[in-house]
Amino acid sequence: MKQSSFRCALQWRWIAGIACGAAVSLAFAQSSSSTEKRHKKTTAAHHSTHASAEKSHSKRAEEHSTSSRERRGHHTPLRRVSMPKPTHESIRLSHAFVASATLRPMAQQLITSRSAAAYAGVTAFAAEHPGDGAAAANLALGHAYLLDKRYSDAELAFHRAAVGDAALSDYADYLGAQAAVQGNRAQDAVPLLTKFAERHPGSLFDDQAPVLLSNAYLAQNDPASALRVLQAAGTGAESSHVDYRLALAKTYQAAGNTTKAADLYRNIYLGDPLSPEAAVAKTQMLAMNTPLTAADRKRHADALFNAKQYGEAAEEYRALQKNDAELSQADRDALEIYVAVCDLRLKKLRPGEVDHLPDTGDDSAALRMYLRAELARSVGKYDEQDAIVQQLMQSYPHSRWLEEALDSGGNMYLIQHNNSRAIADYTALVEGFPQSIYAPKDHWHAAWLNYRERRYPEAARLMDEQIVRYPLGNEIPGALYWRGRLYEDVEHNFSQALNYYKALSDAYPNSYYALEGRKRIAIIGTKPAVAPAPALASVRVVDDPHLTDVLPENDPHLIKARLLANAALNEYIRPEIQLSDTSASWGALAEARIYQSFGEDARALQAMKRAHIPFFSLTVDDVPMPYWEMEFPRPYWTQLRTDAEANGLDPYLVAALIRQESEFNPGAVSPANAWGLMQLLPSTGKSLARKEGIRHFSTSQLLDPTTNLQLGTRDLKNSIDKYSGQIEYALAAYNAGDTPVHNWIALNNYKDIPEWVESIPYTETREYVQSIMRNREMYRAIYSGR
Repeated sequence: MKQSSFRCALQWRWIAGIACGAAVSLAFAQSSSSTEKRHKKTTAAHHSTHASAEKSHSKRAEEHSTSSRERRGHHTPLRRVSMPKPTHESIRLSHAFVASATLRPMAQQLITSRSAAAYAGVTAFAAEHPGDGAAAANLALGHAYLLDKRYSDAELAFHRAAVGDAALSDYADYLGAQAAVQGNRAQDAVPLLTKFAERHPGSLFDDQAPVLLSNAYLAQNDPASALRVLQAAGTGAESSHVDYRLALAKTYQAAGNTTKAADLYRNIYLGDPLSPEAAVAKTQMLAMNTPLTAADRKRHADALFNAKQYGEAAEEYRALQKNDAELSQADRDALEIYVAVCDLRLKKLRPGEVDHLPDTGDDSAALRMYLRAELARSVGKYDEQDAIVQQLMQSYPHSRWLEEALDSGGNMYLIQHNNSRAIADYTALVEGFPQSIYAPKDHWHAAWLNYRERRYPEAARLMDEQIVRYPLGNEIPGALYWRGRLYEDVEHNFSQALNYYKALSDAYPNSYYALEGRKRIAIIGTKPAVAPAPALASVRVVDDPHLTDVLPENDPHLIKARLLANAALNEYIRPEIQLSDTSASWGALAEARIYQSFGEDARALQAMKRAHIPFFSLTVDDVPMPYWEMEFPRPYWTQLRTDAEANGLDPYLVAALIRQESEFNPGAVSPANAWGLMQLLPSTGKSLARKEGIRHFSTSQLLDPTTNLQLGTRDLKNSIDKYSGQIEYALAAYNAGDTPVHNWIALNNYKDIPEWVESIPYTETREYVQSIMRNREMYRAIYSGR
């Protein structure tokens, strides 16, 4: 009976397949000296300037925001950020920040290396800076000790950090309690966590403290106290957090209520399969002798597979296949095939192994066929792959594995420039699986390849359909541009072409295609107005985010974030800022400025990217300039410009390339062994160094910005010269290598460079070229004339 219900519940089909789901959404994607000067001013001087600064900024923001909203048809009310007045807390935090202002380099070195010398340096700082400086230094020491699992040392350091009226006493208490629990001294954690929210109102750890306190009680075999704490805390949103639910399950288990514990563990295992708590839940259920059903374990393994955790998924399938005595032979056969698809993803599956997989009569048979098709493709047996896909379409027209096979086949033929067969596979996927996660991409490929085949009416129809059916997709800027080109070049409807180019420029003003579209507008000039085509009604314009560049200097969370940076508690900077009610309007800039003030330009850029501000769907006037300067920084600018101009290069092109390659991290080393700012291979660096007269060159010199820029700009110049000055060819080669680029150029059937770029079959390379060309123009727009 259990076997039957197991198979009926699952039908041995994949749960929440990666290819089936909602349409893909569009992913959008001051100076350090002034910041330091501002921090060094007295608190009173800070406060005296806030009122006038707020008034000036509000007027300036309202002027530019109103004009941009009117221009783009927006009527969203302007967001204003109130400037908090100084309080006892903000003054205390500001003094602590000043007292620890020089700690950051030593604390960051300690977190990075955790060497004896780094520990000694921060310890010496604590001795030399009593009070707030010592508190911050001890916080840094405790944090490092925790990472090194030196729990007794961590507990002592955090205790020292909490002495007196310490500015970050909530961090010291919570992290100190964490060290005590992990170091098997749970009794020390209880006083630190009891009534934590009352002692530290508004702390980042107010929701987490009850969970840690319950764990401390459990460690002392006191489940009653643990349950009391959790029940008191479980009236708010924190009760849905997985760590809270795990703590509650462990508490019920310790109290002997295994029914409630098992229900909680099972919900965690199935509902949060990728969390660390899921593994704990599984272990505890086994310990309670209430094992998960085979259906539960299969569902969990499917979730791991769909999250691309193929090794873990294979391990779970194998364990289920071998250890569950209640499974039928048919179930075991299906699991053997699921293990094989994990091995395929891990590039471990060999052709002969598929031939020995069992024949089944359910959806796992479709999976077996998919495996055969993929292996045939991998060895160049394309006719065999096509035959298998056709068989899949006839026998399993609704299988997820047909969906996977069609996308894989289309991609293969795209790379081979077999446009007709690629169109057939992509079209079959879109028609058979219209809600597939692949559908927006594959629909666009079908539209574009019809354009490349000069089937213009069909390309036009599909491009308009793309705009209507997938209005939030990444492909919309390209669809708008190329549909405009069809109106312009083929239909000679210049007025309608202008409508498409203008819609593109309004909705995606900083995209690669908006730049190209504005070139077409300039070429066409003025034409009689016509009503926009119906498809343009689906184009979405991003509303202004109403960001401010005036930071609320007295906001306690902002000051705490800066203080945390001094102690190198980097992972808490952003969450602390986000505790402020107004941080949506300024938090990204504040976080980036914190890092920039220490010269950590890569971290600053990454902080700005994490904010997901839709920069490329906003004009430069829609966002205060400091945000643009953080999003498109210019570290090493003097050296960069000198080397670029010495090689006849546009400095903004070099900056755009570095932003894409290393995010201005001079110490970056890629998995492909590319080094430094411009990501040079050691062999390339050695060859260039010899030609540049650099004697005794070593690869480590590529981590020196001066050397890397000197050699990197020469390398970029050589590449551009190799392609007769065509920058797009050189950039594609920088990413994909010379051989594929030569092959793409050799086709010689492109009308212009934008068509060549859109035809690059490697998604990464195509987006790489478009991004750098776009970002070069962004640098020009932001810094031109400065």
